Amino acid sequence: MSAQERTLIILLLTVCAAGARAQDASTTIFNFLKLPTSSHSMALGGLQVALPDDDAALVLQNPALMPNVSDRSINLGFLSYMQGCKSANASYVMAAGERGSWGVGAQLLGYGSMKEMDIEGIELGDFAALDMALSGGYAYTLTDHWAGGAMGKFVYSKYGHFSSVALAVDLGLNYLNDAGDFSASIVAANLGGQVKSFGNKRERLPFDLRVGISKQLANAPIRFSVSMVDLTRWSGRYYYNPARDKEKGGKIFMNHFVLGVDVLPIEQLYIAAGYNFRMASELKAAGSSHAAGLSFGAGANLKRLKIGLSYAKYHVSMPALMANVQYSL
Repeated sequence: MSAQERTLIILLLTVCAAGARAQDASTTIFNFLKLPTSSHSMALGGLQVALPDDDAALVLQNPALMPNVSDRSINLGFLSYMQGCKSANASYVMAAGERGSWGVGAQLLGYGSMKEMDIEGIELGDFAALDMALSGGYAYTLTDHWAGGAMGKFVYSKYGHFSSVALAVDLGLNYLNDAGDFSASIVAANLGGQVKSFGNKRERLPFDLRVGISKQLANAPIRFSVSMVDLTRWSGRYYYNPARDKEKGGKIFMNHFVLGVDVLPIEQLYIAAGYNFRMASELKAAGSSHAAGLSFGAGANLKRLKIGLSYAKYHVSMPALMANVQYSL
């Protein structure tokens, strides 16, 4: 391993450790940053950080995946999240020399219009609420197998008369072996803090330490993906539990896993399914066991055009549907 690779890995692990020490509270803000931006990733359970796809939307989940994306690719995504809430994202990736890649992106979550009431319950009118993030970053292919990337974020939320601004960064490292159809990644996402708080108290961003692998079978058109997320949170207070039952250690451990499988009958088509243990646990606790934790999707990869559709459930009110379209200019 070269000195350049060692330096990047040490830097990433150091930042991860610092982020882990900072996460001593059970609540965070700007949690929309943890929503999937790729319909393929969503179909595989939510956040799969090691997918070696030509998918520009994935760089919003792991900037080290930028080198896998075709030059001058633009990706647009739309997510019907839950009742009254809609999310959209856009990303663009272009090559920078033989080993570098630049990427930009945007994420938006709108909550629709709501009634504004005073303390006595008198209606004052309507107000809107939204979350937004603008991103820009760079990735570099260190060797034939290793790539590292960083993505800076400007995050903004406005709820009626209240607003907040934060600055954050995602750091990622990816190992890709094309010959063995194997990919592995580590990501430190949402490192940063508020520049302007909603009130007098500053709140934490949803720092997320993620690791994942993706492996295609040698003699079958099947690929498995496994990611572990929220690796700095090992207490039951981080999970929705209205009954206040004591969470078992094994259940807390499994709540970090996101599992996915792709069936690839031909090179231009995928059919995907996934299971998110935490989503299943929390939806069941909220009284919704129908398809809890399960997700499905499919996509077509043409020469320049790529499309994907997926289904999952993130809230008891309604299922979530997501669509992505990518075009290489």
